[in-house]
Amino acid sequence: MNARTLAHTTGGLSHPPLVLAGSIAGLLDMVWVCTLWGTLGATPKRIFQAIASGWVGNDAAVAGGWTTALLGLASHFAITIAMAYAYAWVARRLPVLIQRPVLYGALYGILLWAVMIHVVVPLSAAPSGQSPPWPWALWANIAVHMFLVGVPCALGARWALRVR
Repeated sequence: MNARTLAHTTGGLSHPPLVLAGSIAGLLDMVWVCTLWGTLGATPKRIFQAIASGWVGNDAAVAGGWTTALLGLASHFAITIAMAYAYAWVARRLPVLIQRPVLYGALYGILLWAVMIHVVVPLSAAPSGQSPPWPWALWANIAVHMFLVGVPCALGARWALRVR
């Protein structure tokens, strides 16, 4: 099956660009998170467990060792890949989103940050209220979501929708 046939049979989307874009966004975000929290002594294992705590609670995530760390890592990448698919799904109906991917990707990143912080985390089993002690960290996290998560999702959607 060639790219044109794949895009046609999947509702106009080519899946590899979206999986790649979501994976890149997830990797960039995770490098940022591990760097930021690493300065405070958190290990990548503990960071991944903190993500898994959204599923199983904090105590179970820590007790689960590497099993829950891998659950957290897989969850993180599943979420960022879903973010890329969501952008592409909306962009199929609003072509301006793929015509200006940096602008709208950055705005999408702000939306993603707000939804994760104000909806997803509070509805999960993860403990809330954890943020770095520096005032600039809030703005840095928003900027990371804008340019390292939102923009790659938008660029992946642009690529996925143009492969026909």
